[in-house]
Order: sequence, then structure tokens, then C-alpha cells
Amino acid sequence: MNVTLLAIAGGIIILSLASYAGYLLLQLKKQKELQLRHQQLAIEKRNANIYDNVNTLCLAGIQGQCDLSEISIRVYSIMDYVQGDDRIDFDKKYPAIAELYHVVKDMARGEDRQALPKQERMQQNLTRHKTESRLQELIVEELKVLQKQVQPLNNQINIQML
Repeated sequence: MNVTLLAIAGGIIILSLASYAGYLLLQLKKQKELQLRHQQLAIEKRNANIYDNVNTLCLAGIQGQCDLSEISIRVYSIMDYVQGDDRIDFDKKYPAIAELYHVVKDMARGEDRQALPKQERMQQNLTRHKTESRLQELIVEELKVLQKQVQPLNNQINIQML
């Protein structure tokens, strides 16, 4: 009789521990799903912020408020931070912007540019202006296409912690 009683008590303990382990596994699954959803929302929010900035840069480039070389550097660089399925291969989809970017990316800017000898600075200016003038119309058209592409993706998301 004692053995039977101990076996029943052991069975109850094992059953309760198995139930508790199942409950904990279910909670862990829910937590992982919630973390994944929060990560997705954070990526979407970050991408929306990037698209908002790219939209502004495209508008400045289209309206001629900024040098196209500066626009190409900024747009190409900032779009490299887009995460997820919305990443864009600039070299294939926007070849004129990519070409200008690759021409001017290694040129000195700001204080570094001022420190260059005058002849080298003039040579860089000439190269930049030639490339800008040759690609100007194509870049403006690509900026318009890019602006249309990022506008619907610019869905600002308000994230609230649950």
C-alpha cells in the first residue's frame, strides 16, 4: 500500500511538473513572438525615418537646392541603412546616382577639401562638374522615381510598449 501511495504521489508530482514545463514553454513562445514583432516594428520605424529623409533629399535635388554630388552621396549612404525586404540595390536600380556617387565618394569634403592644394581642388571640381553636368537630367529623373518609390513606404509608425 505504501508503494502504491508513493507511486501515485510521484505521478502527481511528475504530471504537475510536466504541466508547469508546458506552461513555461508556451510563455517563452509568446515572448519570442512579441520580441520578433517589436523588432519588426522598430525596423519599420527606422526605415520610415530613413524614407522621410530620402524624400526630403530627393525634393532638394529635384528643385536644385543642393549639388547633385552631395545629394548622391547622402542618398546612397543613407539608403544603405535600410533593413529588411525594402533594401534597394542602387547600382542596378539607380545607375546615374550610383555612378556620380562612385566618382565623388573619395573626393575631399569640408575642411579636408580646404587643406588640398589649389590645383588638386580645381581638378576635383572639374571632374565633379563634368560628371554632374553629364548625368544631371538622368539623376533628376532617378530622384523623381526614388521619391515616388519611398513615399508610400514612409508610413510613420507610432510604437507603444505593451
